[in-house]
Amino acid sequence: MKIIKYILLVIAFVFIEQESQAQCAPTESVKVCIPKLAGGFHFLKSYEINGRGGRLDKVEYSYPFAKGTMYMVNLCSADGGNKGLVVTLYDSSRKQIATSVVNGQQLQAIVFNCQSTGIYYLTYTFDNSTAYCGGSALGFKR
Repeated sequence: MKIIKYILLVIAFVFIEQESQAQCAPTESVKVCIPKLAGGFHFLKSYEINGRGGRLDKVEYSYPFAKGTMYMVNLCSADGGNKGLVVTLYDSSRKQIATSVVNGQQLQAIVFNCQSTGIYYLTYTFDNSTAYCGGSALGFKR
């Protein structure tokens, strides 16, 4: 009898886990984000942001940026805005270059004029987020 209860308990946890992960659909957020790149910016890459229901406090990606190129990183959450999503850009030395929070205000995008070719890091965090889910698009112009 105890074995049956244990098996049922395990099955219940598996279904709950799958349901909570299924609620985050970053692919849909990315689809909303790409057309929101400002005029003149060409789409480079999209990023899915899945904080696993709050279990991850940050999601990080890297990308090689080229000197003399302007980059735009925008944010989109499931509701089409960027509520609770923050992006911070770091250079190869992990020095903070830009963030989407300025004077306590959350911006939907950051624009960065690259002065040095190298690997840059995009770190996505969640500020008062309940969804822990979203998407981002990276674009460039010369």
